Amino acid sequence: MEDIQFIDATELAGLIRAKTLSPVELLNACLDRIDRVNPKLNAVVTLVDNALDRARHAESAVMRGESLGPLHGVPFTVKDCINTAGIRTTGGSLIFKDFVPERNATVVDRLNAAGGVMMAKTNLPEFALWWETGNRMFGQTNNPWNLDRTPGGSSGGEAAAIFSGMSPIGIGSDVGGSIREPANYCGIVGLKATHGRIPLTGHWPEVLLRYMHVGPLTKTVRDAALVLPILSGADGKDPYALSFPDPAIDLKRSLQDIRIAVCPEGYFSPIATDVKNTVVQASKALEELGCRVELISLDKWDDCSGLSISDSIYSAEGKYWLTPIVKDKEEFLAPIIKRRLSAPQPSMKDYQKALIDCEILRQNVAHLFSTYDILLCPTGPVVAHPHGSSRLNVDGKEIVPRSALAATVPFDLTGSPAVTVPFGLSNDGLPVGVQLVGRHLDEGTVLCVAAALEQVRDIEFESTKRSKVRI
Repeated sequence: MEDIQFIDATELAGLIRAKTLSPVELLNACLDRIDRVNPKLNAVVTLVDNALDRARHAESAVMRGESLGPLHGVPFTVKDCINTAGIRTTGGSLIFKDFVPERNATVVDRLNAAGGVMMAKTNLPEFALWWETGNRMFGQTNNPWNLDRTPGGSSGGEAAAIFSGMSPIGIGSDVGGSIREPANYCGIVGLKATHGRIPLTGHWPEVLLRYMHVGPLTKTVRDAALVLPILSGADGKDPYALSFPDPAIDLKRSLQDIRIAVCPEGYFSPIATDVKNTVVQASKALEELGCRVELISLDKWDDCSGLSISDSIYSAEGKYWLTPIVKDKEEFLAPIIKRRLSAPQPSMKDYQKALIDCEILRQNVAHLFSTYDILLCPTGPVVAHPHGSSRLNVDGKEIVPRSALAATVPFDLTGSPAVTVPFGLSNDGLPVGVQLVGRHLDEGTVLCVAAALEQVRDIEFESTKRSKVRI
């Protein structure tokens, strides 16, 4: 079957169940794609030795007519800070270059139980704590749309692997935008479910867990909807993971009267014009589909900057937790991490203020969703930027690179479900995603609206994607 590595996971699972596609054939196609493309992208860092054996076992089960899981025979990849039993898990750090976990992360066990075939680990910045992807151990990952650009961070390896056809689906993590920003930069779907929906057990580093999320990066919205119930539910180990009801997902439900608040810039400013225009185009599309769309300012949020709040909390707690781990091993650290750990600690006053501002931000978001079902906003201020940028250019205005997280980190702080879905192209032909945020535990509405946008997005995006994906 031609180009099977570019088909989404939902269709691949159906082809396997119908005995039209062999799990072994599919895995070999993905591995061949890795051999051909990974030297350019450097997204995959470790291959799983027993993947072919698992694919053969999956194929035998199909032929025997056994009951099959929803991802039976479909390969998947995992960010290299998520534990995989018997498989090296480095966290992108030379300190852990030989670390081999004894147990899988909960999300890995759940994908395995659903019939998935774990195929590889993917690249990230050291300790998953940066907005670009690269480290001293494995080097830099490139964006498949333009090799001179970053795929974002910290799940940049996953995003690049999925877009380029090396992997059908992957698992990343997000404490500031690390699922959504790489998905945005690479033109795929990235979902951060409600905090506590998906267990964090087996994710490293085990810090800032009040704000950390683990979740899927996928080719399509329907793949995210397929994977979410598989990953969801308490595991009895993560104290933040609760036994919520399974997410009710109907991607074909009517959008009639769904209430959409649209904020193209405002609280998230500055935003590049082509990004802002893409958000406006998405809002018009949703209005034509029957949604009740209203432009809002969010000016009442201005005193609760997600960037400022997270800078104080993340710096204080991250440094406190990491310092004893890296003690006497500083020679192995990347310069970026050295700088972050040597930066002055926030004062107790600043830390306490950040905690209070975080609670106010949560109240503001809860108030928003008492009126609206969805917030439509940018995922980031710019499209994928050149590697190692010391400043981001927003229509001539220079901002610091961490500002790339201005529209994503607030919803890590609040734990709100959020997805980025590609919707258009920038003036220089790079993907532009829009972000959809919902009320807690309402991933169904978030994904339903995202699926609708996916169906009506710019034809130019689809044609350009088809050419780029065959690098």
